[in-house]
Amino acid sequence: MNPRHLRAKISGVGCYVPPDTLTNEDLEQIVSTSRDWIVSRTGIEKRHIASNGVATSDLATEAARDLLENCNVDAEDIEAIVVCTVTPDMLFPATACLVQDRLGAKRAWGFDLVAACSGLLYGLTTASQLVVSGSHRRVLVIGADTMSRIVDYEDRATCILFGDGAGAFLVEPATDGEGGLIDFLNEVDGSGGKHLSMPAGGSAMPATRKTVDERLHYVHQDGRQVYRYAVNKMYELCKTVLERNGYTADDVDLLIPHQANRRIITAAAHRLGLPLEKAIINIDQYGNTTGGTIPLATRDAIRAGRLKKGDLVVMATVGAGFTAGAALWRWSF
Repeated sequence: MNPRHLRAKISGVGCYVPPDTLTNEDLEQIVSTSRDWIVSRTGIEKRHIASNGVATSDLATEAARDLLENCNVDAEDIEAIVVCTVTPDMLFPATACLVQDRLGAKRAWGFDLVAACSGLLYGLTTASQLVVSGSHRRVLVIGADTMSRIVDYEDRATCILFGDGAGAFLVEPATDGEGGLIDFLNEVDGSGGKHLSMPAGGSAMPATRKTVDERLHYVHQDGRQVYRYAVNKMYELCKTVLERNGYTADDVDLLIPHQANRRIITAAAHRLGLPLEKAIINIDQYGNTTGGTIPLATRDAIRAGRLKKGDLVVMATVGAGFTAGAALWRWSF
């Protein structure tokens, strides 16, 4: 393979969500909130919740199996596995190691990538560079999170937002005329880290009785700061990646955004000058599954006939860190 002539493409998608759901009506019985308020502020109707004993590696493995079956690819043909998650089964071994073993992907190496809600997109761009370098032919990128494990169900500002789920993409070399990844732009702004974090559990604040009692092992968020950053940055990155490749919003066939909040997606699309019918929004059915949102949105867009081979696609995301990214694709299947 000659790297100078390679372009990476997404050649398949697979997804998995646990069967149990938590509806807005259910949340009304847990915290002081209401169905209508949740829908008006977030667009979420329900979210899927993993049952006791089900971990992130279980969701990730099921999504990967769905992808392999869809693509008719054997696990032993996978050369690398990138698992994008903020809810690993444990700090080590990496969740990617657990998935590799369960899949029987004996020829694959792998690692976990931590970039919060931007993780899946960072994983895709990383996998694409492995392919473009000529060193890999098949890389499995999985976004998976069991956010219900780190959500405080006494905090009505955050517990309404998140669900559990996983999605996987297969990244391979594209042949002439197949399209693939055109460009990407990823950024971080570490000064925003304090606005969205899980304070305890790392080396800075190891687990103690005090950190548990103070509920520091859950997601903490300044919603106003996150909203402002997300709208501005999603718009800016999409605009930049389009313009530097000679495109405008009019050329875009589909925006596949991270599903954090319907109002964020709507505001960013409006600023971009993109009609909302050109954006896939499925947060109503899943909530924010963090690493799983973009694969789930992609699968649902394909099923609805809204994503077709040859379409110009923009993926965009913002997450804790702050992390952010946009990627421009000519869709390949």
